[in-house]
Amino acid sequence: MMKRLFLIIAFWAAGVAGASAQMRLTLPQALDLALSENPTVKVAEMEVQRYDYVKRQTWGNLLPQISASGSYTRSIVKSEMRGGISFGADNTFAVQGDLSLPLFAPSVYRTLKMNDAQMATAVEAARASRIDLTAEVKKAFYNILLAEQSLAVLRESEATVQRTVDDTQVQYKHGLASEYDLLTAQVQLSNLKPTILQTENSIKLAKLMLKMYLSIPEDVEIEVVGELDALRDDVLAGTDGLTTDVTDNSDLRSLELQEEVLRRSLKAANAGRMPTLAAFWTHPIAVGLQLAVPIFSGLTKMNRSRELKNQISQLSLQRSYARQQIDVQVRSALNDLLTARETMYAQELTVEQARKAYKISDTRYRAGAGTILELNSAQLSQTQAQLNFSQAIYDYLSAKAEYDRIVGREHGNK
Repeated sequence: MMKRLFLIIAFWAAGVAGASAQMRLTLPQALDLALSENPTVKVAEMEVQRYDYVKRQTWGNLLPQISASGSYTRSIVKSEMRGGISFGADNTFAVQGDLSLPLFAPSVYRTLKMNDAQMATAVEAARASRIDLTAEVKKAFYNILLAEQSLAVLRESEATVQRTVDDTQVQYKHGLASEYDLLTAQVQLSNLKPTILQTENSIKLAKLMLKMYLSIPEDVEIEVVGELDALRDDVLAGTDGLTTDVTDNSDLRSLELQEEVLRRSLKAANAGRMPTLAAFWTHPIAVGLQLAVPIFSGLTKMNRSRELKNQISQLSLQRSYARQQIDVQVRSALNDLLTARETMYAQELTVEQARKAYKISDTRYRAGAGTILELNSAQLSQTQAQLNFSQAIYDYLSAKAEYDRIVGREHGNK
């Protein structure tokens, strides 16, 4: 909670004088805020705490059990002997204290080991929630950068087309351009507006998604820091150290731990067939040992053991199949990474070529040697090349976030 307050105060400080609160977020700040405030992570951490309480309850079964009881009896009719002699008091008070101490309790010992396995499962589930949230926050952050980069490209394209419309209109007035050229330029300008509006809406939706992950109120404006195209160097260096090792995959680890819980549960269930020994003391007159030997319980314990063995077999099959699926997923993620990287290389070259082609076409059109169709085609090619370049960077970063999730890489780990 303190981290959240600190970030809010720090990020809102620049917008105190404005009409509404605003936060500027870098990706590391967004991740830190999400991991400290997202309800999914909080619930997972509370589940770890719950299993700590469960283990303490089990420990309590090994501690002395003390109880006290009292009774009061009022005699309405006393017992009488022959001759009219009555006996017994009118009022009787009785107080009794009992203390029991387990000396040998196999099922409790086995249950404690099962509690340790349950705790490990809860810890892994909390780790999984952090890994999944990290991947989703990264994707949402990169999605905003992509939409903003696309909007900037479209705005630039709009300004370029508007300049062409203005120039063509002047030429048309002086009889140097046809009405067809003017209409064609105006139509191209009009066609850009719906795309720009759609991109602006996508930015709003992407920011709403990020605010949801970060538990930020909807009425708080956020500004993400960074440019997608500036992350080009991250793409170039991002394939170092990639591997197909999925040992730390959270899904696999969770299945392994669940199987361990079942094995511990089986041992605890089997321990229920063993005798237990406890010492007792009853105030004020009795002390001794109590031995309990299970003899027959309607086959419930035997069938419980069979049930657990069946579950272990099921989970073993699930884990084997999950391993095959995850092996395919990690290879697919690596393929997506490499494909996006090569696409970025190709699109980077295409952008330079498209810019050069547009300059040539624009010069030819203004000199009267080219047509408006050539100019429009060159301008559209330049815009599409720039959008494709940004999309390739986004595809790589998004695939990298998914790869980190599959291999079980947490935020902050290299």
